[in-house]
Amino acid sequence: MRHGNAVQYDRYGGFDVVQLVPQERPDAGPGEIVVEVVAAGLNHIERFLREGKLREFIDLDFPAHQGVDFAGIVRARGEGVKDLRVGDEVLGHAPTGGAHANWVRVPRGAVIKKPELVGWEVAGGLYLAGCTAATIVRGLRLGPQDTVVISAAAGGVGHIQCQLAHDAGATVIALGSARNHDYLRQIGTLPVVYGEGEEQRIREIADGREITAFIDNHGESDAEHLSERLGIPAERFVSSEERRDVELRFLRAPAEDDEARELLTMLTKAVQDRRVQVLISGFYPFEYIVDAYEDLAQMQSRGKVVIGMQTVETGARMDWYRSEKNRDLRDPVRRPQTADAG
Repeated sequence: MRHGNAVQYDRYGGFDVVQLVPQERPDAGPGEIVVEVVAAGLNHIERFLREGKLREFIDLDFPAHQGVDFAGIVRARGEGVKDLRVGDEVLGHAPTGGAHANWVRVPRGAVIKKPELVGWEVAGGLYLAGCTAATIVRGLRLGPQDTVVISAAAGGVGHIQCQLAHDAGATVIALGSARNHDYLRQIGTLPVVYGEGEEQRIREIADGREITAFIDNHGESDAEHLSERLGIPAERFVSSEERRDVELRFLRAPAEDDEARELLTMLTKAVQDRRVQVLISGFYPFEYIVDAYEDLAQMQSRGKVVIGMQTVETGARMDWYRSEKNRDLRDPVRRPQTADAG
């Protein structure tokens, strides 16, 4: 296969500016590889970037190409690439975007080998959410003495944070919508519903434990005040703005970024060992990428929404890929103002 498609947009805007344009398989330059993409993740921050909400941080050149997370198969390697072969399975990131495509050309340093036991969907959606979650949890130096509150705990970043914090030995109080509580219990957290009285509910479920940290993925204006009322030191409160800054850092991380590679290697090992299980709540064929982003924009997805480039259909064309199985749209939900869902 030499011809495919890539996502492109030539101006800031909503879903109406997204185009699937023809793509010819690129050639690999020195130090580069060409990867046939099998799966690629979607992220809220990429939508915000396309909508022009992050222009103060990243100034796009048009036409712009979308997508940072990907997993796929090496189809070509350039001069100087010795440690990867054509046919190797890899995952990583596209430093300037472009992973929402049949092929992506990146420097060798932008990928690591995909472990056999890490599935394509998980590998394709792991990089940005995983590196963001791991950086924030590491920064708090959580341990068995800690009790941490995490808001939007069932979202793409939040559910990984919950598992990494739990793996570090901390007690995790997960703020989320009631419809997500069974899932949040399954990943080792103590779920608490949002809304009036949440402070008292947090204290009750803490059952006398000192609450020592708070991660706000929700973007709610009262989160910092809630953290203060719970007696959490200011330096152990992570705001949604701080989380955004971490995401932006990895969204445009250079290919030869040692921290990004180290974190991604650690995360794939955690997935292999089943210490972290990445939930895929929506898996869409590539040609339905607008539907996939509309799904994500509902702010009701648990875990990750991912696109697959070579999906195998197993049911009715308009029904099989939809992800309502992981949410009940009839339930009233307090929607987050930014980033993850609860």
